[in-house]
Amino acid sequence: MKFDYANPYPSIRIPVFARNVVSTSHPLAAQAGLRMLQQGGNAADAAIATAAVMTLVEPVSNGLGSDAFCILWDGEKLHGLNASGTAPQAWTPEYFRRKYGADAKAPPQRGIDSVTVPGAVGGWVALSEHFGKLPFEDLMAPAIEIAERGYLMPPVVQQKWAAATPILQSQPGFAQAFLPWGRAPEVGELFRFAAAARALKAIAATKGDAFYSGEIAEALEKFSNANGGSLKVRDLANWKPEWVAPISQDYRGHTLHEMPPNGQGIAALIALGILQNFDMASFPVDSVASQHLQIEAMKLAFADTYRYVSEPSSMEVTPLQMLDGAYLASRAKLIDVNKAQDFKAGNPVKGGTIYLTAADESGMMVSFIQSNYMGFGSGCVEPEFGISLQNRGHGFSLDDKSPNLVAPRKRPFHTIIPAFLTKDGQPVMSFGVMGGNMQPQGHMQTLVRMLDYGQNPQAACDAPRWRFNNGLEINVEAAMNPETARGLAELGHKVDVINDSYQDFGAGQFICRAGDPAVEGYVAASDPRRDGLAAGY
Repeated sequence: MKFDYANPYPSIRIPVFARNVVSTSHPLAAQAGLRMLQQGGNAADAAIATAAVMTLVEPVSNGLGSDAFCILWDGEKLHGLNASGTAPQAWTPEYFRRKYGADAKAPPQRGIDSVTVPGAVGGWVALSEHFGKLPFEDLMAPAIEIAERGYLMPPVVQQKWAAATPILQSQPGFAQAFLPWGRAPEVGELFRFAAAARALKAIAATKGDAFYSGEIAEALEKFSNANGGSLKVRDLANWKPEWVAPISQDYRGHTLHEMPPNGQGIAALIALGILQNFDMASFPVDSVASQHLQIEAMKLAFADTYRYVSEPSSMEVTPLQMLDGAYLASRAKLIDVNKAQDFKAGNPVKGGTIYLTAADESGMMVSFIQSNYMGFGSGCVEPEFGISLQNRGHGFSLDDKSPNLVAPRKRPFHTIIPAFLTKDGQPVMSFGVMGGNMQPQGHMQTLVRMLDYGQNPQAACDAPRWRFNNGLEINVEAAMNPETARGLAELGHKVDVINDSYQDFGAGQFICRAGDPAVEGYVAASDPRRDGLAAGY
């Protein structure tokens, strides 16, 4: 892609050009990835080391009890890795109705009964075994060092840490792990996590076996039992990550690749497939018309995604049916350029999160995402090993008619989605945008800016964003042109201007090929909405 490197938006970041590069939302994590590359590792090694450090330096978003997904270009083809966990064997609708009442609509949002099998550690091991060059134990070394020696608290993470404390401080293990002085750390204070260092050492020495069948697994079962949960060693031992083929959608001569369901990446593909029916470049980039069309396309995409997407074995329709060109063209015809609408699901049947990306001069590119879901996830932290557990179980439904009805060893609907862009079968960009249902919205908005308007990755990161919530309700960043926000309101959008960009508008990391990786290398961007860094050499 050829970009305009003049950035029309206020920014505290500039694009980074290098032959080997890592981009994520904390500088220490990016540097850990570079350390692996400088030791002779590849982009897969860099991604794993970066992900391990991220569990420590941004625990408000992820931890050793996270789930993960990855899309990797190995130099010849794309591979998808689904490292999302499954429900414990004991989980049935009756289990939750008995504990939480007959009117419960979903598993709880927090607490031990929101925890499915954590998949991130297993994802690291699978990625290392299939594509890594360095010994797995070496990849854990930077994270172990940081856990033991500590790090100084950065501003954005501290803000979210303090905000989560009143909500989660009563959850088992939370205060012991994350409130070392009886409160959240202040900006610039040193935070150490000795328990996590013990876990990382065990994970490193056993290539993850300690987590799924050894001493960590046993500690997790003991912790779950003590707090009324049902997670067992057998649930952990029976789980395996899954290699899958990404799904895709063509757009403006390029192809966007996303992970298949149980994730929501298909929403970005649907939205772009709908926008393919409009000449987006004929509207100014930040105009009311351009933003309105994108919002309406995203609404249509979410209507189908929330109706149909679940673990593939439970879906009524296939991803191919949902992405059929004729079907998406028919959905595009529902958009009124002069009015905001509240769309319902169609019938395609034919008759949070932290994100990181790494690339090396051999051409390997890794798009990787891991998450505890809602902030610190369940809020539960196993104390001996510092395992901060996700709350992905809340993504299940207790509605017997829902494709996401909870069941033993089933994966819930997932929000975290890495992305990858190709052109004519060759790699162009690994990227992602964090933040719950903002993720596919961020994928679409940034790609439209790059592919329709030629904005460079850093400008696409810096540009003001909107976020669709439900019905006619949207949030827009305070940095959006007031005239654009006013114009959207005049079309019927219920516009709420938000100052907290971290909370509502996600944060992206981008690595785009600038040519031959061994010669020209890459251009990388890191979103200013977090404490991040794109670093390379």
